Amino acid sequence: MSDPAVHDLAPPPQAPAHGPLSTAGPRARRGSRWGWWVVAVIAIGAMGWYLRSRRPERSASLAGGSASGDQTEHAASGGSGGRGAGRRGGGEGDAEGRVVTVQVAPVERKDLPIWLEGLGTVAAVQQVTVRPQVDGRLEKVLFVEGQPVKKGDVLAQIDPRPFLVALHQAEGALARDRAQLETNQANLKRYEGLKAQNLVAGQQVEEIAGQVGQFAGSVKIDQAQIENAQLQFDYAQIKAPLDGIAGVRQVDAGNIIHQTDPAGLVVITAIDPAAVFFTLPQDQLAAVAQALARGEVPVEAYSRDGTTRLATGKLAVLDNQINQATATLRLKALMPNADRGLWPNAFVKARMLVETRKDAIVIPAVAVQRGPQATFVYTVGPDHVAQMKPVTVALTTGDVVVIGKGLEGGEQVIIEGQNQVRPGGRVAPGGANGPGGGSAAPGRGPGGDRGHGKRGEGGAGDAQPGAAAQRPPVTGKPEASPRGPAAGPTASNQPAAP
Repeated sequence: MSDPAVHDLAPPPQAPAHGPLSTAGPRARRGSRWGWWVVAVIAIGAMGWYLRSRRPERSASLAGGSASGDQTEHAASGGSGGRGAGRRGGGEGDAEGRVVTVQVAPVERKDLPIWLEGLGTVAAVQQVTVRPQVDGRLEKVLFVEGQPVKKGDVLAQIDPRPFLVALHQAEGALARDRAQLETNQANLKRYEGLKAQNLVAGQQVEEIAGQVGQFAGSVKIDQAQIENAQLQFDYAQIKAPLDGIAGVRQVDAGNIIHQTDPAGLVVITAIDPAAVFFTLPQDQLAAVAQALARGEVPVEAYSRDGTTRLATGKLAVLDNQINQATATLRLKALMPNADRGLWPNAFVKARMLVETRKDAIVIPAVAVQRGPQATFVYTVGPDHVAQMKPVTVALTTGDVVVIGKGLEGGEQVIIEGQNQVRPGGRVAPGGANGPGGGSAAPGRGPGGDRGHGKRGEGGAGDAQPGAAAQRPPVTGKPEASPRGPAAGPTASNQPAAP
């Protein structure tokens, strides 16, 4: 009798080696392999889900102070996916958690001269085209082109002989008429004596008296002809009518010149003093009129590029009408020009001092920003936090503006880098005017690495003392980071590290 347990433990009968069930073993092994792959994928997905569900708990534990030093370092270096978004300035950063490097300038309270600038041209105070006053042949030219001449200097000589002949003729006619006058005067005296004795008729006395008057008139005419001949003889010498600079000679010696020649002989220009004509917008009429009413108005002339001052003088004339085509005022200034810095027809830049604003609040014009409501500036306090202040611009002159309302003087205003500044954001004043000229660039730690400090130190925004001395001065613009902008969450949406 066989044991039942033995039968239960006996292996099942094997299938024939050749038949329909010969492939059942390999198929079963292949199906079990695919099953293991499915189980592995499910296990990996479950592990990933578990890790993601644990991340908020880990952040909460860091915020509550229960994390270790390694967890603090992980949060400061962007352990949740951010780069350089750890603690920045104790939570006082801007909306992006960055410290923006800017350039600042002081708000000054001082006396500010108000200058009005305009384009102008130099003109001669007096300019004369020298023409001959008599016709004749030009014998000599006695001046040197481009050289100064004095009033009365002989510039050229016309052939004087025809004028000398006319003078001699007038002198001969005078001598003839004067002799006849004397003869008739003697006859008149003699006939008057005979008339007193009733020896001659009164009509003869009257006729002789008429002849005396006639020859007396002839003598005066002869004297006038002599004076005219002398004048023509003097005109044969062409003289300088004023002090000035001789221009280019228009006629050479040997030519016949006439009084009607359009070009004349030479042009003489008086350049000391010089006149500067310039224009200003008609809106400045009130300021110019008030300046003239107070007294002399200083005017300066600069070269065309505005870099070299050529001369200084005073305003002489305000034109009596406005140019309707250009809506401008025309003004004339007189300036000493002993060194010949001003030359006729040269273009210059003229500026006129119309007022000195006392105790004005002055800032650079680039500091003023314009928003939808009004103009404003960004100020920086001792805590290096940017504040937006609305201001009223009273006057703009050159590259500075006068503030009417909004500033008191003594503040620091941002003049470069405003496009990256937000109200309440932290800034690092840089440049020559800022206290932190070598501050670290935005998003960079004191050692130059973005958001990677040592364990236990602050984030990238906590620049250490002495870091400014290790970096070259900045120009007011935020330094470009070699790694690009931060890509992780900012300090505003990430719990701060303890």
